[in-house]
Amino acid sequence: MIRINKYLSLCGVTSRRGAEALIEQRRVVLNDVAIVKPGIVIDEASDVVKVDGVVVTPVEEKVYVVLNKPTNVMTTLHDPFKRRTVRHYLKGLKHRVYPVGRLDCDAEGVLILTNDGDLAYRLAHPKFGVQKVYEAKVRGAFKQSDAQTISNGIKLDDGYVGRADVNVLKFLPRLTRIRLVLTEGRKREVKQLCKNVGHPVEELIRIQFASITLKNLRRGQWRFLTDREVSRLKQLVGL
Repeated sequence: MIRINKYLSLCGVTSRRGAEALIEQRRVVLNDVAIVKPGIVIDEASDVVKVDGVVVTPVEEKVYVVLNKPTNVMTTLHDPFKRRTVRHYLKGLKHRVYPVGRLDCDAEGVLILTNDGDLAYRLAHPKFGVQKVYEAKVRGAFKQSDAQTISNGIKLDDGYVGRADVNVLKFLPRLTRIRLVLTEGRKREVKQLCKNVGHPVEELIRIQFASITLKNLRRGQWRFLTDREVSRLKQLVGL
């Protein structure tokens, strides 16, 4: 018998603390019934636990990969509406891994996936301040005053204040290409920030997550992280 929080951690889905958030979001199912209490005890020998519709089991080996996620792909392993997910691009990977944080369906770029729940939790949690770098094409001529407004902070739909450091890269016909550096990554944060200053996002790509980039990865390709890359990520979040 084992608490569900610890079980999810052993499965590499998230840390014990991160499990509470998954349960609050009704994403964890025990024997086809959504779990509502984080302290519930399960029988790991007979109970069936699913996260986002996928059965989870304890991991035997920790795995770390980076995927260059294409656009119009869901950042999840299972979608009830049968839309294409990142799982489609992980063919050839024998281990089940889980996305670290969010990347919008219509955005592309760096996506780290792992079955190391503790690392995934820390990389995604705002309090650890892990940098994510995006390049976006936005409508109109983006001004320095717009960058300052975003840097000062803008209230998001969920009530949190989002902010980013923004630099203009190039002015295009009817568009501006900009680079944004964030340390949180709330749902649709880049789009909300840019729309608030009058420059809706037309294209969005995450070019870097912590120290991990898209180097030598075409859209839809993945690779294992090196031991050195994994060590640097762990050091970054105090593991």
